[in-house]
Amino acid sequence: MTHINLIGYVSIKDLKRFKEEDIKKSEVINLAFAKISEGKVVCDILSYIPYLEKARAINPDICFVLSIGGWGAGGFSIASKTVESRKILIKSAIDLIEEAGLDGIDIDWEYPCISVAGIDAAKEDKENFTHLIKEFRLYLDERGMEDALLTIAAAGDEYFIKCTEMDKIHPYLDYVQLMTYDLRGGFTVVTGHHANLYSYQEDLSRASADKAVRKYIKAGVPANKLVVGAAFYSRMWEGVPDVQHGFMQMAKTTGGYGPSFHDLLEGYIDKNGFVRYWDKEAKAPYLFNGDCFISYEDQDSLFHKIDYIQKQGLYGLMYWEYGTDRSGTLLSFIDQERKKISINNGGES
Repeated sequence: MTHINLIGYVSIKDLKRFKEEDIKKSEVINLAFAKISEGKVVCDILSYIPYLEKARAINPDICFVLSIGGWGAGGFSIASKTVESRKILIKSAIDLIEEAGLDGIDIDWEYPCISVAGIDAAKEDKENFTHLIKEFRLYLDERGMEDALLTIAAAGDEYFIKCTEMDKIHPYLDYVQLMTYDLRGGFTVVTGHHANLYSYQEDLSRASADKAVRKYIKAGVPANKLVVGAAFYSRMWEGVPDVQHGFMQMAKTTGGYGPSFHDLLEGYIDKNGFVRYWDKEAKAPYLFNGDCFISYEDQDSLFHKIDYIQKQGLYGLMYWEYGTDRSGTLLSFIDQERKKISINNGGES
């Protein structure tokens, strides 16, 4: 594999802070998020067109994709129920990207058949999700937008596979972005890695990026359509016993959202009582100060993910999300490693 594709999520409101040096490094930007209201896709992307135009002037090859959904964003289940309701949803989305001059659509339904985020859900979501993706592709083609990207964000564990028909869906998709982060955290009081590449001996759930990749391939998705997700933010547990550096311990809290990477650099990594540890088995770092356990990604963990993507022949790397590393450290590192791979394989830098 000579090229690792790079996809990044940028909050629409953060387009104002999209740095020139980062625009130059970017290939595909998922604009997060449009929502579904009364069966139609809505967002204020049109007011941000000047920022999109500025980015395209800096990097004419950059692609902007409208991401619909996100955690806690409902409306998919109801809008996907019938041919007519899907048509209304799809038309509203395509009208919007056409008016804004965007390059595609990314569906972030979290998750079909599952209402844990407080969204509407039904058993029929499994088949309706397939209909929705198929009809999105057909309507795009009918509108003369055959080159428009159509992608999804998929959970990094097998519950998403069980609630979808990945073997039927993937032919209509350009690629599948695996959210191989939040693998532990908000639902668990046991500390652990939230974006680890591999499982580890003490792991109670065995969730990992490698496991997700293998499960999706087994479900029928070709390896060269899979994108591994990277986290620019952390998960944090408090009230953690000072045993085994806080690793795999019962905390007094669940693993809520922790500091962004730029904050970790400024005040946490080997600072203010926090010590950085490295799990060689999982290929993941973590921090502990005797009470607080933080799971995050850094250059070392990203090096191993990028190496894994290349060796497995996967499509690329995706990160969530731009605003959680204002230092630009992680994006710069990813860009450098991708260029090294391209040069070593005889490609252009």
